[in-house]
Amino acid sequence: GERPGDPMSAMFSSAMREWRRSGPEGRRKAAETGGNSASLQQRIERVMQVTLTREMDRLERFTGFLATVGSTAPFVGLFGTVWGIYHALTAIGVAGQASIDKVAGPVGEALIMTALGLAVAVPAVLGYNWLVRRNKGSMDEVRAFGNDLHSVLLATASRTPVPRG
Repeated sequence: GERPGDPMSAMFSSAMREWRRSGPEGRRKAAETGGNSASLQQRIERVMQVTLTREMDRLERFTGFLATVGSTAPFVGLFGTVWGIYHALTAIGVAGQASIDKVAGPVGEALIMTALGLAVAVPAVLGYNWLVRRNKGSMDEVRAFGNDLHSVLLATASRTPVPRG
């Protein structure tokens, strides 16, 4: 189809489109030169590399966001903690004495902000790590598939019958 749904289909579609574009004449020329048509080989390699890069970009689209959230959320929680402690110290200064009723509210808020920062950061980091591992495995499979497909297409070019006569 026009818009393949997965990276391997995209790789296959792009390579086959370029293969078909070369036409019988291009494949015949490749066969006449012993299957070493640099032009056909380079075009197929280029198209497959562009497709691989495009698919990697598509798979890694949200990893930057998760990395940003995972690395900044603890600092947002820390800022909330500092803000809560600041309010507790201000309440103590205004009252002139440290009592539990003056400190408990702001310190509780500070602890809640710390917990919220961690509650956001931990899943973001876990999700980021999972996506990176999954994407790496997927791209390794697509690269292997692309190498196999490239070999098959070039081997087929070398077996294309050359007209005699």
